[in-house]
Amino acid sequence: MKKRKTPRGFDIIEFKDYYGAACSMQKSSLATKDAIWLGVDDADPKILAFHVNGGKPNGWVKYDIPDEVNLTTRMHLTRAQVKELLPYLEKFVEAGEF
Repeated sequence: MKKRKTPRGFDIIEFKDYYGAACSMQKSSLATKDAIWLGVDDADPKILAFHVNGGKPNGWVKYDIPDEVNLTTRMHLTRAQVKELLPYLEKFVEAGEF
């Protein structure tokens, strides 16, 4: 995990998930409440491609999304929401379940 500041001066922690996807937790600029952004940085859309001959799977390949489409990848969480999640996360750390 790497902690740094965004160009606007907000704290951000960058890390990779189990599959190597770039993720982050960032202090939000929300003026009315303390909040964070948490999740993957890029939706990385893929589509299961098929060979033309025989219809056999070719595997997952990058799927281009038009610029007009927005894919939400990060949760915007308030302190109260994080507080609600913490017991479940702590139980998962301790027991592998929640």
